[in-house]
Amino acid sequence: MNLYFRLLVFMIRVRFRSRLTMWDTSHVRFRVNPLDLDVQRHMNNGRYLTLMDLGRMDLMLRSGFWKRVTEKGWFPVVAGQSITYRRSLTLGQRFDLSSRVLGHDDRWIYMEQVFRVGDTVCADAIIRARFLRRTGGSVDIDDVLELVGPVPEDVQVPDWVVAWNEASSRHGRDL
Repeated sequence: MNLYFRLLVFMIRVRFRSRLTMWDTSHVRFRVNPLDLDVQRHMNNGRYLTLMDLGRMDLMLRSGFWKRVTEKGWFPVVAGQSITYRRSLTLGQRFDLSSRVLGHDDRWIYMEQVFRVGDTVCADAIIRARFLRRTGGSVDIDDVLELVGPVPEDVQVPDWVVAWNEASSRHGRDL
């Protein structure tokens, strides 16, 4: 129930926030509440992933991209992610979640999401995502980019993210 309440509050607040482009960095502020905690009394590792969904939604909603995607009958899916936990978030602590698109390749869109308290990074994650059609099948990356608009010249996937993608993709085929 806590997550539905948080989602409702999020959806109301996002309507009053400034517009962004898909190439901007979204910032969403949260506070750790009792239902976010695990038995060690810090934010549960799974809760980070749930809040990352809201960070990505903030970027898509504020840029107007979500409306264009749903009109096409597409929806985003996370196909891979890697998160590093650096410092614990504890009850009542306020934190910022930033979300930005790092770039794309011929198949994936890559995003970075970072949890911070002030200037201190508490966790950071890389996400590999794509879009699917409600009628079935994947959306070609060129179709997604056409909907987003021109990619700024400085938006390029870092080499270490390319290496992560190749390593995680290769590992999955070995199983």
